[in-house]
Amino acid sequence: MNQLNYERLDAILADHSYDPSLVIAIMQDIQKEYRYLPEEALCYVARKLKISEAKIYGVATFYENFSLEPKGKYVIKVCDGTACHVRKSVPILEEIRNQLGVTDKKPTTDDMLFTVETVSCLGACGLAPVCTVNDVVYPAMTPEKAREMLKEIREKEDAVS
Repeated sequence: MNQLNYERLDAILADHSYDPSLVIAIMQDIQKEYRYLPEEALCYVARKLKISEAKIYGVATFYENFSLEPKGKYVIKVCDGTACHVRKSVPILEEIRNQLGVTDKKPTTDDMLFTVETVSCLGACGLAPVCTVNDVVYPAMTPEKAREMLKEIREKEDAVS
């Protein structure tokens, strides 16, 4: 797990002038840094902004984009909106989950490399079915293309290690 870097948290807070009205932007930057919102970071921010932890948690849990659970290095979002669903996004999701050994209840791989999520719409209906990996769009997906995408990511990771 990532160790909290209080200097980095202070820099994020300073970038937003320690302004409590910018708490959403502050939390977005923290999530960008850690890939989720660590509890300790939220408590630290609440103290520094002089707002209650309850308010911070209220914001963190209200917005679907925030995560209180650690996510993998590669966040794969599979669209299951109407256009994607009718163009067979479910078999793509099942293939990705099978390849990675994850489920809807346990969406992140043990090695913290991948997190698989479904979303209601990625706003790319003309490219359906669609998935994204860290916000890079993969259009006209199929289970075969999904396998290839995962293979390429793993090869890239192996080359780095």
